[in-house]
Amino acid sequence: METLDIKGTFRWPSANVLSGRGFLCRLDAKALNYRHAFHAGNFADLVKHAALLELLARLGVSPGPLTVIDTHAGRGLYDLTGPEAQRSGEAEAGVGRLTAAADAPDVFDGLTQAVRALNPDGELRRYPGSPWLIARALRRGDRYLACELRADEHKALQAVLRAAPSAQALCADGFRTATERTPRDGRALVLIDPPFEHADDSRRTVETAAAVLDRNPAAHLMVWLPLKDLATFDAFLGDLEDAVAGKLLIAETRLRPLSDPMKMNGCALVFANAPADLAHPLEAICGWTARVCGETGEARVYER
Repeated sequence: METLDIKGTFRWPSANVLSGRGFLCRLDAKALNYRHAFHAGNFADLVKHAALLELLARLGVSPGPLTVIDTHAGRGLYDLTGPEAQRSGEAEAGVGRLTAAADAPDVFDGLTQAVRALNPDGELRRYPGSPWLIARALRRGDRYLACELRADEHKALQAVLRAAPSAQALCADGFRTATERTPRDGRALVLIDPPFEHADDSRRTVETAAAVLDRNPAAHLMVWLPLKDLATFDAFLGDLEDAVAGKLLIAETRLRPLSDPMKMNGCALVFANAPADLAHPLEAICGWTARVCGETGEARVYER
C-alpha cells in the first residue's frame, strides 16, 4: 500500500484508502455516523488548520520534545473528487476560495503550501487533515498520538502516518487517551475536536480538558467546536471556565448570526495556555474566513 513520505514527496494512497471503500467497520455504525469526508476543506477546516499550523510553529521554537495528542483524527487525508465532497460542495466554498484568492493573509501560507504540495498540477483533488499537517511539523524527539475509532478511518490513518516514525495511529477513544496519556511532565499539545454529534460530546470535551490540565497544568489545549446558537456556546464556555483554571483565548468565526440551533453558523477555537502572540494571527484567520465565506460574516478574538 502506498503511503506518504512525510518529509519529502507525496506517494498517494490507493483509492480504497482515500474513500474508505474496501474496509469493514467493526464498530457500531449508528454510534459513529460522522464522516469528515463531507466537510473536508470547508471554512471550519481553514480556520482550524491555519490556526493549528500557527500554534505548532510557535511551540516548535521552544526546546524540548513535544507530545501532540489528537482526540478525533479522522483519516488524515481527503479525496475532494469523491462523492461525499462533491455532494456537499463545502470544499469548493472553503479551500477552493482560499487557493483562488489574491488577498488571503500570510497566516494562510502554511496551509496553502500544504494544499499545493498535495495538488502539484493545480487541480484541487486532495486536502490534508490535521494528522497530515501535524506529522509534517514534528521535529526529532516529538511524538504524535492520533486517535480514530472508526475502523475504516483508522486503517486509512495508519497508511497516511506510516512514514512518520514518531506518529502513531490509535484505534482508541480520544477523550480517554488524552486523559490517560498526556505526559505529566514536559511539553504537550492536546487537540480536542469531536464532531459534536453525540449528546455527551460537549460534556466529555470539558471533562477531558480539565483532566489534561490537572495531569499537566502547563499543557496547551486547542478545542474546536461548531457555532450554532449563542446560548449553547455560552453554556459551553461557562462549563469550561468552571472546570479549568486560567484564562481562555477564544476565536470565533461567524458566517451568519447565531440564531438557528439547527444550522452550523460558524465555528470557534478555544485555547488554554495559548502562546502570548497567538491572538493576532487568529484575528487575521477568522476575519478573512468570515468575510470571504460568510453571509454576514463576523470574527471575534478575546480572552475570558
